[in-house]
Formats: sequence, C-alpha cells, structure tokens
Amino acid sequence: MPADLDLRKLRYFLAVAEHRHFGRAAAQLRIAQPVLSRQIRALERELGAALLVRDRRRTALTPAGEQLREEAGPLLARASAVQRRVAATARGGAGTFTVGFMPGLTVTAEVRALREANPGLDVEVVRTSWDTQAEVIRDGRVDVGYVRLPIDERDLALEPLFEEARVVVVAADHPLAGRPRVSIEELGDEHLLQNPAAVPEWRDDPRGRDDPRGRGARRATEVPALTVEEKLEYVAVGRGIIVLPLSTALFYSRPDVTHSVVHDIGPNRVCLAWAADSRSRLVRQFLTIALETHRPGTPRQR
Repeated sequence: MPADLDLRKLRYFLAVAEHRHFGRAAAQLRIAQPVLSRQIRALERELGAALLVRDRRRTALTPAGEQLREEAGPLLARASAVQRRVAATARGGAGTFTVGFMPGLTVTAEVRALREANPGLDVEVVRTSWDTQAEVIRDGRVDVGYVRLPIDERDLALEPLFEEARVVVVAADHPLAGRPRVSIEELGDEHLLQNPAAVPEWRDDPRGRDDPRGRGARRATEVPALTVEEKLEYVAVGRGIIVLPLSTALFYSRPDVTHSVVHDIGPNRVCLAWAADSRSRLVRQFLTIALETHRPGTPRQR
C-alpha cells in the first residue's frame, strides 16, 4: 500500500527543485545537507520513483520530479490554508472564508450576506489578476473566486454568473477615440499590448494577414508581467491598445485614455469558481448567495 505523502519532505523537495542545488536548498531550509539528501531519498522510496538526477555539476529533475514539482506547490498551499482556518476556529471564532475577485468586480453584497448568515465568521477578500485568478483557488489561498473566462479550469468547478461587453481602450487622441462602438476589423492595424490569446477574435481574424488592401500582419506584445495600470501608461502615450471587460475599463478610468465597445466580439463571461473537490458548506452557501445576487432583476447593494 502506498505511503502517505509527508508534507515536510515535499517542502524539502520543492526547495531542491527551485535551486537545482542541494547545498543552496539546505541553506534555505536551515538544515544540514546530508539530512536533506536522506529526506529526498526517503521520499523517492515512498513514491517508488526517482525524482532527481545528480552529478558533480548540476541537479536535474526527472519526468517524475517535474510532475511532482507542478503538483506539490498547490498541495502545500492548500494544506497551509487548512491549518490557518482551523487555527482561527480554535481561537474562538467561526473560522475564515476568503473570496477572490478580479478588478472591476464588486463583491460587497455577497460578502455582507455571508457574514450576516454566519455571525463570527471572518470573511476576507483578495484581489486577483488574469495570471493568478485560478492559481489562488487551486492552491487554497481563496475559498471561492470571481473569475473571468477563459481560464485554466483544471481541478476547478465553475458556475456562470453574468456577462459583460468588452471594450477597446485607446489614447484620448487616437483616431478611434470618442466612438461609442468599433468593430474588430477596425483594430486590425493596431498594436495589441496583451497576450493575443486574451482576444482570440483579433488574433484569428484572417483579414489581419496579407490583406489585399495593404494591411500587414497583426502585431502584439505579450507583457504578462505588466499590470493593467502599466499597460494603460503605454496606451496613453500611443504605444498600442488593450481590450478589457467594460467594468475593468471603468475601474481604471483616467482622462488620457478612452474606451469603445467592440460590438462584433463576444462578451466577457464571469463565473464563480472553487476547488472541484471542495465539500465546504460555506462554499455552497456562498454560491447560493452569488446566484441570487446576480439573478436578473435583483437590485445590487453596494
């Protein structure tokens, strides 16, 4: 019968996987290098798989080691989240529940309703981003998250809540500025300041390549490390455009940029997401609240 995973050994393994060096990993963990080596060998025996290949110059991950590196991080984060919630309950409270949300989305009404239904419950909120909105759910930093599609849905359960228009954001002196509506074709010559996968209609439009009217190939700069605020700085000085959900564009309103609805692309879809294996009563309760809050015709309290 397989042995249970030892979280301490997993932490040791991740340190070695990060540094690719036993000496540096041992220094980070503040343990002796021979102790670290023994713990990694013990983990390999428990799993029945070689995780690392060592020689005099380097330490490399085997395919099994790569697989464990991908899955161990979220597992450890979720274990830490469980420990925090249990400790909060043990201190005399009703526990902690954390809600993630993307810029432009407001969760005040739902958070207030959950608190009112569970006196003593500490409900926290965490602002997420395109790059972290799924990750924080998988690794346990949040219990539920308001996510904007598309996302990596692996290990997640999703419930659609609502849709909203997508808009193009341009500099205030751009030729398209002031237009209430534009088409995706009109953006063909523009420089997109985001991952083209975020705007597949722009990326895949064949009219943007070798256009007989002389238009060249579509141009994009994938800048995942930049925040929306930083991208807007580039937009404001005429370096390119970005396409955002309407509420996000409104959230980041500023006088030197403007936005127009892109009328011939699909809307942005907002869902509530949580860990697919969650059995939490509070998650189910929050889902009910969110669905009621976003039911058509329901007045929103802000």
